[in-house]
Amino acid sequence: MLRRALTAALVAAPLAAPLAAQAPAGPRTIVDTVIAPGVRWRRITDPAGPWAIHVVRIDLKGGGYEMRHVRSRDSVASREKLTDMVARQKEGAAGVTVAINGDFFNLQTGENENQQVIAGEWWKGMRGSDSPYDAFAAVRTHFAVDAKGAPLMDRFVLDGAAIHATGTIPVLAVNFLPKSGPETVALFTDRVPAVPVDSARKLADAPLAAAGRRGDTALYVVAAPVGTKAGRAIAHGTAALVAYGPRAAAVAKYAVGDTVRILLRAAARRGDGPFYAPQLLIGGWPRILTGGVNVAARAAWDEGTLSSNAEARHPRSAVGFSRDSASLFLAVVDGRQAASAGMTLVELADLLKAEGAWDALNFDGGGSTTLVIKGRIVNSVSDPTGERPVGNALLVVAKPH
Repeated sequence: MLRRALTAALVAAPLAAPLAAQAPAGPRTIVDTVIAPGVRWRRITDPAGPWAIHVVRIDLKGGGYEMRHVRSRDSVASREKLTDMVARQKEGAAGVTVAINGDFFNLQTGENENQQVIAGEWWKGMRGSDSPYDAFAAVRTHFAVDAKGAPLMDRFVLDGAAIHATGTIPVLAVNFLPKSGPETVALFTDRVPAVPVDSARKLADAPLAAAGRRGDTALYVVAAPVGTKAGRAIAHGTAALVAYGPRAAAVAKYAVGDTVRILLRAAARRGDGPFYAPQLLIGGWPRILTGGVNVAARAAWDEGTLSSNAEARHPRSAVGFSRDSASLFLAVVDGRQAASAGMTLVELADLLKAEGAWDALNFDGGGSTTLVIKGRIVNSVSDPTGERPVGNALLVVAKPH
């Protein structure tokens, strides 16, 4: 067990610079630093790996911290350095207690592969994953925060519906166009510039104007006649309900002035429920701890993880929480350098379990692995060009008193 090996003395120390990229010597060392009330930063240097490890444990019991999902440049498809995401928060860089890079993303566009909910708003939703590595559109694990601020982890999928006087139809995607299947219904908000083009299927595009909310249901009014051509620009404050294939006939019945209610929920257990209206939803790949059990070895079967990613040592980032949901863990392991070889997913799961996590999810790693404390990078990033711009991030911010 990794916990049995964590026997070095604990030493209080000030916030330090990133670890030097040189091979460690001597015994395993652990340095603990309290960086804010209820927030402990642990640095582990282990020549056996060799490993340079950072684990931040945040006490959630007092409700003094907010978990915040941030998209690069506040855009569905873009990239931004984690330090810049932190710096543009209203609290300023020093006001963000800790931040870690998030989900896997397209290196060209910056679009994240999995679902996203930010401050209760669906930025991207779907029934599976759009990863180019998944031939079967795997349903992946996501980290979520519910309306009461409690952390959750499950294989969430979008559960959506468009409710109109003529009937109810399923909404299968938000700001994402599934390419497979003869039909689909998608909601596109002003987070994307236009209705995507799909020349293979006929469509019906209902322009919608926001008209308020009732609980977890958004109210819209049909603002213009239903169109049949893709590519229409989506203006600020508006949306588009677009049906492709046979479903187009249902949306074609909508008339100007009609009310359309859009229900969007996160369904756990790959769609079987329970159902949530999450305040935060961020993806990863794959889940490595479930109920205190290391499940990383079976990730290839559960979530389609490539064996080269799971079984090789790489820089790693991860999020987890304790059995009682009272503690949040953010962990990074440096890699691809003399000071630290990186970890396999099994090793990463052992680390999180030893630190006290009950459930844990692997985030994007490699050159993306970055941990920022009070505005400064504290790990040794592996990209030769320095800090890599990423797609999104998970931040922990102290709530105002």
